[in-house]
Amino acid sequence: MNFKYTQWDKRFGKGAASTPFDTLWNLFQELLTISSGDVSQAMRWLTELDKEYRITDQFDESYSIGDFMDDLKDRGYLKEDDKNQIVITKKTERSLRQKSLEEIFKNLKKGGLGSHKTPHTGKGLERQPETRKWNPGSDIGQIDSVGTMLNMLNHSTIDNIDLHEDDITVFDTDHYTSVSTVLLIDISHSMILYGEDRITPAKKVAMALSELILTSYAKDSLDIIVFGNEAWEISINDLPYLKVGPYHTNTLQGLERARHLLQRKKFSNKQIFMITDGKPSCMI
Repeated sequence: MNFKYTQWDKRFGKGAASTPFDTLWNLFQELLTISSGDVSQAMRWLTELDKEYRITDQFDESYSIGDFMDDLKDRGYLKEDDKNQIVITKKTERSLRQKSLEEIFKNLKKGGLGSHKTPHTGKGLERQPETRKWNPGSDIGQIDSVGTMLNMLNHSTIDNIDLHEDDITVFDTDHYTSVSTVLLIDISHSMILYGEDRITPAKKVAMALSELILTSYAKDSLDIIVFGNEAWEISINDLPYLKVGPYHTNTLQGLERARHLLQRKKFSNKQIFMITDGKPSCMI
């Protein structure tokens, strides 16, 4: 019998916040991102990590990599394709985007009021302190009840309380607008040059930005372009599968394609985000 003594990890054991599935799922998602959605490769890496670090041996209950694989299928994270190959599902693609978003924003410090969730307690969203006269079409939920009552009392008596339309005031609120965004991602060979993995962080940022726009800014538009020797469009669902190719860095064509896309958009606000590791190396 083999014993391994390590520093106590509160993620494991009875009463832990994470179940054996959750622990392996967090690690497996990281491996899926690195392997560009290759389930077989990610599972081989997970098995090797388990053998070296005895991950499953630290669970109180009996739970193996095989059990984890079965749970992934039962929970709809994996499926068989037309070629009988195990692949990830749309549910997994969405989970990878959500995990990337949480990973990028998980260490936010307490600061000014905003829309990003933090682990700290504090005030929620607040109205603007300024008020204005009510107009037809104004949001009745923003009526300043105290100010309205005071305005009414200024011209009312005990025997005659009369509310006029001019008495009603509403709180000002911030103006919200929509934005058209194009995300450019460099998939040239330099993104993995000299053994440095730059494409995985690039994919995480791209998936996080995509999930943020999809969930928090539903009226925005998002287009994604990858570029190497040339530039072409991909869908959001293609992000987990991105791989680096034997390409140069044709930044010019990527920017031109992004500008052409934005020219067709009927948005007042337009922007381009580029994820790259360096200078252009070709212009076609």
